[in-house]
Amino acid sequence: MSTHASTPATPATAESPTSLRLQRTFDASPQEVFDAWTHPELLRRWWAADPSWPTAVAEVDLRPGGRYLLSMEDPSTGATHTVSGEYREIDPPNRLLYTWQWELDDGGWGHESTVAVHFLPDDSRTTVVLEHTGLESPDSRDRHRSGWEGCLESFRLRALSND
Repeated sequence: MSTHASTPATPATAESPTSLRLQRTFDASPQEVFDAWTHPELLRRWWAADPSWPTAVAEVDLRPGGRYLLSMEDPSTGATHTVSGEYREIDPPNRLLYTWQWELDDGGWGHESTVAVHFLPDDSRTTVVLEHTGLESPDSRDRHRSGWEGCLESFRLRALSND
């Protein structure tokens, strides 16, 4: 699987101090990419902010109003980073819309933001357009951009492999 630059024809959120937009193209069908984004056993292969980090937990209740819980582990620090949210829209294999909240150190939940993921056919490939909106601050946006870039790289390296 490899990435290629491409410009999708989709409504998109413009970048702002509290939103980000990333785009990557993968050598897989929209259904394969959508499945890797929504099936726990496939999420465990790739969902982490660094390709070397394991995904400790991947729970998905894929229905509007259903929830997800994802945890990744940083092996260099031993820290576990957990995010959860609620699915708002599910349109297989075209689009996902869900809320996003990090678990805090005290066990509570942080600021809620929104993630939209578009899976756009591009010949035999799929362009993923990820929009994360409603972030708390420009600093939060920059941290999330770094994390999502790592996740997309992990996806490229590990999501659809047979390893």
